[in-house]
Amino acid sequence: MSLDKLRNFSIIAHIDHGKSTLADRILEVTRTLSERQMREQVLDSMDLERERGITIKSQAARLAYKDSKGVIYALNLIDTPGHVDFHYEVSRSLAACEGAILVVDAAQGVEAQTIANLYKAIEQDLTIIPVMNKIDLPSADPDAVRHQIMELIGCEEEDILSVSAKSGAGVTEVLEEVVRKIPPPKGVEEGPLRALVVDSIYNTYRGVVAYIRVVDGSITEGDMVRLMSTDLQYEVLEVGVFQPNMARTGTLSTGEVGYLIANIKKVTDLHVGDTVTNAKNGSKEMLPGYQKVQPVVFCGMFPVDSHQYEELREALEKLNLNDASLSYEPETSAALGFGFRCGFLGTLHMEIAQERLEREYDLNLVITAPNVIYEIELTDGKTVTVDNPSELPAPTEIEEFRELYIHATILCDQESVGGVLKVCSERRGETKGMEYLSGGRVVVRYDLPLAEVVLDFHDKLKSISRGYASYDYEVIGYRPGNLVKLDIMLNGEPVDALSLICHKDKAYDRGKSLAERLRKVVPRQLFDVAIQAAIGNKIVSRETVKALRKNVTAKCYGGDITRKRKLIQRQKEGKKRMKQVGNVELPQDAFLAVLNVDD
Repeated sequence: MSLDKLRNFSIIAHIDHGKSTLADRILEVTRTLSERQMREQVLDSMDLERERGITIKSQAARLAYKDSKGVIYALNLIDTPGHVDFHYEVSRSLAACEGAILVVDAAQGVEAQTIANLYKAIEQDLTIIPVMNKIDLPSADPDAVRHQIMELIGCEEEDILSVSAKSGAGVTEVLEEVVRKIPPPKGVEEGPLRALVVDSIYNTYRGVVAYIRVVDGSITEGDMVRLMSTDLQYEVLEVGVFQPNMARTGTLSTGEVGYLIANIKKVTDLHVGDTVTNAKNGSKEMLPGYQKVQPVVFCGMFPVDSHQYEELREALEKLNLNDASLSYEPETSAALGFGFRCGFLGTLHMEIAQERLEREYDLNLVITAPNVIYEIELTDGKTVTVDNPSELPAPTEIEEFRELYIHATILCDQESVGGVLKVCSERRGETKGMEYLSGGRVVVRYDLPLAEVVLDFHDKLKSISRGYASYDYEVIGYRPGNLVKLDIMLNGEPVDALSLICHKDKAYDRGKSLAERLRKVVPRQLFDVAIQAAIGNKIVSRETVKALRKNVTAKCYGGDITRKRKLIQRQKEGKKRMKQVGNVELPQDAFLAVLNVDD
């Protein structure tokens, strides 16, 4: 296929604006899949995506399209996620494209993630095709939404395409615009091979499967290739394209998106963003690759069965191959044993990773409460970063405590502004301005501590605004904060997996609430269990889980009362001894209690 007949584009939008449904209709119009193969959200291939109704992984498909003049084009379509936690997935997909279809819901209009994804596409210098979806909804307001899109992009009214991805109306016009407006890929067809690794998966039988975008040259089965970051050489066993399942073609040329199998057995040998070139006479210059992503939410992952530690390590290696924004390193906990400290882009990303590990790798995990990263200046002048409360230096060694801040952009209707401002101020936010848009919508900008938004901020916004508000954020750096470590102790012993860092003004309420919640979930023992919340040496709250009492006098039928008293006294002495050596077993609910403490 010549370069001028090739088009690479992705579909970007806010969550639930109809990206995957539009992708379905495009696959139908181009007859890429037969009627028997078609199903709803066909590019959402993971069970988790179909259950939750969201896109988690970007998915590519190669389409053949004959335009109105009878010219046949090869289109590479990439469907992307819409949730803020998967923005890294979106940015990687956009790097493999020359254009993007921006989908906006005709009922809900432009939302926070619409703006964020548009800016990402503009940064990559992509051609934008604005599309207004769901025009057949009874609640649709096409005129108002068209005006919003014109304000956002600065385009003309006739540039905005109106479609219904559900019925298929207007989809052919979208494809006509793709071949007419999006430029063909650029590259040196006769030069040495340079292919960018955009994603990868692990196949039990075939090793690492690399998803690549060929920038220069071509790649053919039987070629010897070199991975430029690790300098390792492999023979190409198979190359092909996505239709949307892997289809072997034997060769990939300049501008094409496809996959590469080269008997790469070790998961650590291949990195997303690496450059593949010829082993002999290859390129000397690597492609720019991707900016390394910085995780902002951390939690501990521990196997319930300690024998599964090595299985968890292997599973994390394989998952990291398919999810480059996940980070992990070994850690130990006095309460939970050996496990890993994992970093994520948000709490939804954390939930998805946990579910994928449990489903795809058959693991049973205990997850600790999520924490964000903190920067601490010590009294000796050194600066350290801490993502685990148990690693916090002693208070006497801390000169200054700094926490991570984000700049949040919140879109809501005018009726919800008061509630949104109240929630943001309760979360220690600093207002950075408000902007009234057409159609009764308001943009609210706030600087907020990341620790205050990772747990339930999104849910609170949705409930206040009756589901209308949406928000996007970017990390802006560290600022000094009045923070303390809140320890949870069971029978006087601190449980490192339950400790957390919070603001000093909220520490008492947080400790009291957490102790009450733990009292309900810690199982009763044969002795009293004292649950205490402490800041340093000061106990701020205490709850007691009362002992189970075995009826030791049940076998006494009458007789002298002193006999019963002796048995009860002996039971008390036994419980004292038991308390000195007794271990309290904690269920997973105890660790989840930390998450729900603000409810």
